[in-house]
Amino acid sequence: MNVVMVGAGYVGLVSGACFAEFGAFVTCLDVDTGRIARLEAGQIPIYEPGLDELVARNRAEGRLRFTSDYAQAIAAADLVFIAVGTPSRRGDGHADLSYVYAAARDIAQHLSGYTVIVDKSTVPVGTARHVARIIREVNPAADFDVASNPEFLREGAAIADFMRPDRVVIGVESERAESLLRALYRPLNLIETPILVTNLESAELTKYAANAFLATKISFINEVAALCEAVGADVHSVARGMGLDGRIGRKFLHPGPGYGGSCFPKDTLALVRTAQEYGVSCRIVESVVEVNAAQRARMVRKIRDALGGSESGKTLAVLGLTFKPETDDMRDSPSLAILPALMEKGARIRAHDPKGMEEARKLLPSGIEYAGDIYETFRDADAVVLLTEWNAYRGLDLARIRKAMRGKVFIDLRNVYEPADMRKAGFEYVCVGR
Repeated sequence: MNVVMVGAGYVGLVSGACFAEFGAFVTCLDVDTGRIARLEAGQIPIYEPGLDELVARNRAEGRLRFTSDYAQAIAAADLVFIAVGTPSRRGDGHADLSYVYAAARDIAQHLSGYTVIVDKSTVPVGTARHVARIIREVNPAADFDVASNPEFLREGAAIADFMRPDRVVIGVESERAESLLRALYRPLNLIETPILVTNLESAELTKYAANAFLATKISFINEVAALCEAVGADVHSVARGMGLDGRIGRKFLHPGPGYGGSCFPKDTLALVRTAQEYGVSCRIVESVVEVNAAQRARMVRKIRDALGGSESGKTLAVLGLTFKPETDDMRDSPSLAILPALMEKGARIRAHDPKGMEEARKLLPSGIEYAGDIYETFRDADAVVLLTEWNAYRGLDLARIRKAMRGKVFIDLRNVYEPADMRKAGFEYVCVGR
């Protein structure tokens, strides 16, 4: 089976490599010729554990290739996946579908024989029908169907999520399209992966609804954490007590500085805008967005209070800049809101991140000192701020840190450490919800 992934970014590259691992012949197509050249040279433009080995193996075995040539790639394709970016549109928060629609126009010009065009990008309800309309306008003779097949990949665990998914959601309107997509995903039959086949609108909305619900759990536990601090409760005990209820579950009940990344911020906002467009109330998700923004401001106040009311002139050792561990993704990371606010009030920042410092230099204000070694970060620091719970930060030499620092404040916004252990090590320990 010949598969084309239009877009060699995070979703397209991971999905393309995994489909190749399933045995399909995959072409990743991108109009960014520089990106294609780097991929051809064996350079992976994103950090995702295991992706470099997966790409190299399938290239060597002839199942994965890269190109910027639409005519060459599309003509022989059985399935063409649109996996381009859908960022929030400036000004109104709607998903920007310009890249999706541009891809549809380019695909339409080169279709030959029956082809299924599949929306893999996260797109609002109705997008698949717009893509079909564009293709018919550009190429009235084309023999095609449009399908929706949303991705559910967690950054840092994307390959495992693709190879052993909780479910595969397919939105189709024809048996021919369903048959091709089922054949593509046939390797998952061995592990009895549920495959949900539904209509286009339901598939599109499933992705947004899932992300909004997970974001809701995060904002909910962050509000509960604030209440725990006020009444003297331990949010970890509360979250465990909640999570042991099978109807609720333990995942995403971890307090912190708020959600970030490429999905939750834009998808919650896009769902709110879609609901407004259709005249439907979406108050819970609206509140989730507001709570998340407020959580970042609350973290700034927490840091400021831990420093005695002012960060001016203080050196802060910051651990973690990406929005989560095991990724170099800085998009909507809490660090992008928290660190500039502290710097504006006179804080000096020395930061470390195992994978995110190159991206951080592009997005954070100048003046931040980046430490190549974890323990260099603590030199003469007045306080430590742990922002991202990388494994490298979970077993630090506390005595060595305490000796290197000028101050003794340790602000743990991910609750990695136990308060009693930190106090015993000589720190003034500040955490979330405990």
